Amino acid sequence: MEGTIFIGIDVSQQTNTVHVMDGTGNRLWQRTFDNTLTGSQEIVRQVLETRHKHPAGFLSFGLEATGCYGDLIAMYLRETDLIPRFEKAVRLLNPKQVSQFKKSYAELPKTDGIDSFVIADSLRLGRIGLKGTVVEDKYLSLQKLTRSRFQVAKDLSREKNRYLQTLFLKFSTLAQDPPLSNLFGATALDLVNDFESVDEIAYTPLEELAEFLNQHGKGHFVDPEALAKEIQKAARSSYRLPKAIQNSVNQVLAMQAQTIRFYAQQLKDYDKLIEAQMTGIPNTLTSIKGIGPVYAAGILAEIGDVNRFKDQAALASFAGLSWSRHQSGKFEAEHTHLVHSGNRYLRYYLIEATNKVRKHDPELKQFYDRKYNETPKSKSKRALVLTARKFVRVVYALLRDNRIYIPRAD
Repeated sequence: MEGTIFIGIDVSQQTNTVHVMDGTGNRLWQRTFDNTLTGSQEIVRQVLETRHKHPAGFLSFGLEATGCYGDLIAMYLRETDLIPRFEKAVRLLNPKQVSQFKKSYAELPKTDGIDSFVIADSLRLGRIGLKGTVVEDKYLSLQKLTRSRFQVAKDLSREKNRYLQTLFLKFSTLAQDPPLSNLFGATALDLVNDFESVDEIAYTPLEELAEFLNQHGKGHFVDPEALAKEIQKAARSSYRLPKAIQNSVNQVLAMQAQTIRFYAQQLKDYDKLIEAQMTGIPNTLTSIKGIGPVYAAGILAEIGDVNRFKDQAALASFAGLSWSRHQSGKFEAEHTHLVHSGNRYLRYYLIEATNKVRKHDPELKQFYDRKYNETPKSKSKRALVLTARKFVRVVYALLRDNRIYIPRAD
C-alpha cells in the first residue's frame, strides 16, 4: 500500500463532521457523527473500510484546536490500537490559519461540513502550520493543570485591575502613588477594608495606625510609624466620596478583595499540584536559574517532543513570538506588531520565565536593557517579548540536546 488518506474533522460539542479525501483531493465521503466514544469508534470503522477500498499506507487526521471538545476524540484516535501508531498522524490545526486558508478558495459551497473539507484539504496540501500534534499522556495530563493555572492567573490579573479602579474612588492617592509596596498584600487589603473612609484613616491617632500596620504586617515593617505618616498624608490629599455611595464602594472593595484572595490561593494550590507532577518528568529547563518547576511545566506541556519542530524559529512561531513584516519598496518598518496567532499558553509561560531568568542571567539582562532603551513605546512589554524570543533559542537547545544550562562567563 502507498499514499495517504486525509481525514478532516470539524468538531463541536455535540457532533463531529468528517470529510475524507484521497491524495488527489477527490472526496471519498462526508458524514456527521455524535461526539461520543461510540461516534468516534464508528469514524474509525468507516475510515478503515475506506482504506480497504482505496489502499493507502498512511492515515492523516486533522481537527481544529478549539477548546476542549476535540481533546477526547483526538486522544481516542491517537490511542486506538485499531490503527497502528506508525500508520497515522493526529494533528491539531491552528483555527486562525484554517480560517485564512479557507479564504484562499475562490468559491466554496455554503453547505454544512465545509470546514471539515478545508481541514482535510489543508492536510493534503501541507500549507498550514501545525498548532501541534497530540502529545504524550504525561504532557497532556500536565497541560490540563498548566492551562487551568494560566486561566486563574489571568482572572487574578483582571480582578486586580478592577480592584485598583474601585480603590481610586475610595482612596485615590493610595491607588496613584502607594506608600505600601504591595497593594494586594494582606496589610493593604485590610487597611482599605477595615477603615470606612479616608477621613477615618487620616485622623486616626498615629500610634493606633502604626500599631494596626505592625499587627497586620506581622512585624515586617521596619518603621511602622513613618509608614503610618505617609499613609495619613496620602489620605488627606485624596478625594472624598459622597456618603451616599461610600457604603457601596466599600462593599464592592470587600468583595473584590475576597475574590483576589481566592484566586491567589488557587494559584498556590495549582503550583503545588504542578510541582508534584513534575517530579516524575525529568527535564533540563530547571537548570536555568529563575525557572522553577511551574514555568518549566508550562513550557514542556505545550511543546511536548521538541523534535517535532525543525528549528528554534519554528518553535518561536508556534509560540507566537514572531513579528509581522511591513515592507514597501526599499522601506521596511522596524517596529511591527506580534503576529496574532500561536500558542498563547506557551507564549505566556515563556514570557513569564524570561522575566525571571533575565534577573539572574547577565546576557539576557543586557539584551533586555538594550531593547528597552531602543524601544520608543511600550518599552518594558516589547523588550520582554524580544528577550523571550531570544530565550526560545536556549529552551530549544536544552530540550533538543537534553543538556543542562551553563551561562556564558562575563
